[in-house]
Amino acid sequence: MQHYETTLVETLEKLRKKGYTEDFNIRFDSLICGDVCLLPSQFEVDQTFRFEGNTDPSDEAILYAISSLDGKLKGVVVNSYGVYSDDMTDELMEKFK
Repeated sequence: MQHYETTLVETLEKLRKKGYTEDFNIRFDSLICGDVCLLPSQFEVDQTFRFEGNTDPSDEAILYAISSLDGKLKGVVVNSYGVYSDDMTDELMEKFK
């Protein structure tokens, strides 16, 4: 996991330029983007970035750069860190480690 000196927004912009254009959301057992659903066996986590709030723990977030195994989709997942993180299955959680 990389700790970035830049902001979450700056890192998102850099990833967009590298083709990570989709915005995935975590759904308990999969990632969704529009009408596309990716199970843990259908994607890879290419990079992970952790951002820590300077004064407020609720500002902490993890950014994941994701690509589908078939090469058709590249995008990002932003998740809160710690107690504010999304609920997910053990299989999906293992994929993000």
